Amino acid sequence: MGDSGLLSLPKARPGWFLASALALLAALGVATVWRRRRARRGLVRVGTVSGLFIYPVKSCRGVAVKQAEMTPLGLGCGDLRDRHWLVIKEDGHKVTAREEPRLVLISLTCENGHLTWSAPEMKDLHIPAVLSKKNPVKNCRVFGFDIQGRDCGEEAAQWITAFLNSHPYRLVHFELSMVPRNAKDLLEPFRPNDKIAYPDCSPVMVLSEASVEELNSWLEKKVQIRNFRPNIVVTDCGPYEEDTWNEIVIGSVEMKGVMACPRCILTTVDPDTGIMDRREPLDTLKSYRQCDPSEQHIYKSHPLFGWYFGIAKTGTLQVGDPVYKII
Repeated sequence: MGDSGLLSLPKARPGWFLASALALLAALGVATVWRRRRARRGLVRVGTVSGLFIYPVKSCRGVAVKQAEMTPLGLGCGDLRDRHWLVIKEDGHKVTAREEPRLVLISLTCENGHLTWSAPEMKDLHIPAVLSKKNPVKNCRVFGFDIQGRDCGEEAAQWITAFLNSHPYRLVHFELSMVPRNAKDLLEPFRPNDKIAYPDCSPVMVLSEASVEELNSWLEKKVQIRNFRPNIVVTDCGPYEEDTWNEIVIGSVEMKGVMACPRCILTTVDPDTGIMDRREPLDTLKSYRQCDPSEQHIYKSHPLFGWYFGIAKTGTLQVGDPVYKII
């Protein structure tokens, strides 16, 4: 103790002080670079989220949610994940509304860890959201690529078979421990880290209300947004502006625009009746929404409507969130 009566501090070691100073300067440098990048990047508001939809079962009815989590494989809310359930033939090949249009009439809800399946003139089916490990894992085939799914059991198989009343079918669930498909294996514009469970090819599809309104101005029989099965619906923008959003931020989520959504006969299935028209709105879209000739190797003759996005940063988003374009 010194003459002043105060505890004397140990002398700082020159090496420790120098190392600390260098670490502080490095941290300040990183922060400065980060701020400069954010400033250079910039955000411009281009719209507002008006709808969020999860399609738990491929080709079945969507579930509208107010808030969702963006996972590496797409939207989720609680136990529901986008296109994580799949109807298959007994040999494992996928079944969609292209083959069985009445699939669009099946709805799915989840409460207290149990899924409730509903369809016209059918008694509700109840199965657990998390299946027993005793249920066998099936090898499935989706657009030419192998992927697994855990069988949902005999009761589920009998229910879906009875409703569709055509062939014996089974229901499977993709679990997070399973290996997802690579979007890039299906379409070249996707990135190597774009992964999917049972969607056609993309983890997320964005569509604007204005694009649907503009299409309806061409149609005698109007269509709904539900005909096109988007995950994120955007308002406060012009028709087809979503085509120009290279990178966007919604809530805490960042997404990278990849390519247009090539449309098929599924758009002609009436979501209220399950009846396939086979013509509209597909014929009208083909009349004015074709790709540039230089991109025909990607899109072929499919008309374009909506935009596919890859996930750059996971997080949460909700209806009412602003949509920002990164510039």
